[in-house]
Amino acid sequence: MPKLVTIWREKETQEQARHYVRSYILFPAGVVGLVCMVGAIGALGYQFIGTDSYTAATFWESSGLILVGALCGWIQTRYHRYLLARCPEVFAVRLRTAVRQQGKKAKEESAQVAIKHPGRELVPVAYGVGLVVLWGASAVAILYRHVDALPALLMPWAGFYWAKLFFWRGVVS
Repeated sequence: MPKLVTIWREKETQEQARHYVRSYILFPAGVVGLVCMVGAIGALGYQFIGTDSYTAATFWESSGLILVGALCGWIQTRYHRYLLARCPEVFAVRLRTAVRQQGKKAKEESAQVAIKHPGRELVPVAYGVGLVVLWGASAVAILYRHVDALPALLMPWAGFYWAKLFFWRGVVS
């Protein structure tokens, strides 16, 4: 009987983790990615039609910004997929905490799951490097003055969030 309960709990934990990924990673990534893409394309459209500053360099730099964002999104998605495969209880606990906080009074999760894997201490550094890369790519594009500020700021984030959507497909059904 204990073996059956253990198997049931593992399946429940995996299902909760998948639900967390769908609700708290993929849905917001789709919405934010769409907003960033529409804003960036609209601003590039204005630069193309409203001003005479749109050149081939504008096209290549904006394409590069999307690719930089997509690379960062792919890297983060790979890490999250690794977490889902190795320790789905991390996402399951996050889901239970989020659901509990929607209720009347939130209690502290008694058994917070620690993420333990090789290289765990480098993860915050990697997140910081990713932010610097995204902001740095935007700053470089703004400094070269081929891409206006708004699309230069939105393009990497559009690529980031859309890459997250694209590279999660087939994993969470």
